[in-house]
Parts: sequence; structure tokens; C-alpha cells
Amino acid sequence: MILSTQTHETARRFGDIEAVKHLAAAGFDAIDLTMFDDYNEQQLFYDSDYQEYAYKLLQTAKECGVYFNQAHAPFPSYRVGDDEYNKKTYPKLHRSIEVCGILGVKNIIIHPVDFKGDNKKKNLAMYRSLLPTAKKAGVRIALENMWTRNPRTRNISPNVCSVSSEFIDFLDALEPEWFTACLDLGHIGLIGEDEVSFIHALGRERLTALHVHDTTFKEDSHTLPFCGKMDWISITKALKDIGYKGDLTFEADNFLRPVPDGFFDTALRYMHDCGRYLISMIEG
Repeated sequence: MILSTQTHETARRFGDIEAVKHLAAAGFDAIDLTMFDDYNEQQLFYDSDYQEYAYKLLQTAKECGVYFNQAHAPFPSYRVGDDEYNKKTYPKLHRSIEVCGILGVKNIIIHPVDFKGDNKKKNLAMYRSLLPTAKKAGVRIALENMWTRNPRTRNISPNVCSVSSEFIDFLDALEPEWFTACLDLGHIGLIGEDEVSFIHALGRERLTALHVHDTTFKEDSHTLPFCGKMDWISITKALKDIGYKGDLTFEADNFLRPVPDGFFDTALRYMHDCGRYLISMIEG
């Protein structure tokens, strides 16, 4: 099984190019390119030479012996009532898919949106509007199970695709060749559903990508497995039981955030070793 992790915190500190080098040196097989605006080097979205920059990323990965298996599109995909943000972000969704085509990425995660009504209809319309670009790039779009906060209590509450029945309903309404599930394992327990049941409900055909991280069940901790309260013995067994054939991709960069630069590569190697151990539990 392929082991990968997102570039988010590593690229925020060192830039995208250097992030590839750090992650490759830590031992990861592949890389999930994070294309968020809070740090991303602007060549990917604004410069006219964005293709040249993408090819530079690709060449760096080849030289380091890794590849890009997965990516994060800009997030959030849409903000209800924020026309300025949406006008700016929608072209970036298309651009991020195009970049993935250059990099050879197989799955790009584009988060579903809480449209505050008609969620299924509006989300399906959004995803289908991106399909021509995805087909041209040869990239599959992955939906993710989400959560939100209650505006009054600030408690974590269910959101789009946060329960398995709704996630399956969305997926089954889309073309399976071009749309798939990226199951965020940490998000499941935040709204009370059982991780094992969710994995079995999606099954091998729908579930082809993962976001792997641990939580306390009270906060979306995004830390490394075995640092929170999730039952990784049961989770890895469930993945083994369904015959999961996708990659294991960490979204656990909050584990790295407190680490000083001088100890950062050591922390990355520990993250890598944790991933290898989880893979051994799945492959057993």
C-alpha cells in the first residue's frame, strides 16, 4: 500500500518545491499536494507561467523518487452569500484540476458545500460543472465527509455527507468513473457515527482514498494516529475486511505545527513510521 501525506504544513514553512524534498527524504512514497490559499505559492493560481511551475514540481518529485497521488483543491469550495469569494474561487477549482493533470494526480478532493438547502441538487450541479475539466485532465474528483459548528452552541454538528447514507446517495448519483469517496476518518466520530460501520457501508468500490488523522471526538484535531482517542485496531481491520486497495494518506499536520524547524525532519520520519505501521495493520 502506498503511503503519502499532504504538503500543507511542510510547504507553509519551506515552500512547495522544498516540501517535496523533505517529504521524500522522510520516506513517503507519494505526496498529496495542498492547494489552499493560506500559504500556497501563487504560481499555481495567478501567474501566467503556472504550467511551468507545475512541471517544476513534477520534475522535483521525479528527481526525489516520489510522485503526486492526491491533491486538495482550494477550500472552502463555495461560501454561501459571498459572491466575491465564489467568483475568485470557482476558476481556481478548475485550475487545481488542470494542475493535477500535469502532475499525474489520480484523485483531487473537492469538498461538498452546505448550501443551506437543496444540498444534493446544488452539489451535484457544482460537481458536474467541473466534470469536463476533470475528463480533459484525466483526474477523478473525490467527495469528502464534512462537519460544521452549530452557530448558536458552537458544538460540532453533522454537515454534508457526514453520515454514510447521505455520502452513498451523493456518490451513487454521480459517474463512478470520475467521482469517488475520500473518507476522512477523523471526521466520522465527530458527529457520532462509528468508523467501522462507515467503512463497511462505503465498501471497496466506492472507497478509494483516505484522509488519516486522529481526534479527541470533541475537536477536529488532525493529529497523528495514536495521539487521540480513535480505535486504530478496529479501523485498520475494517479496511482490511473490505479489501481496501487505495492509498494511506495522512491529513495530520497539526502534529507537525508545534515542532521547530530543527526537529521537523525527525517529526516527519516519525509520521512516516506511524504510517508504515498502520499499513502493516491493514495488510496484516
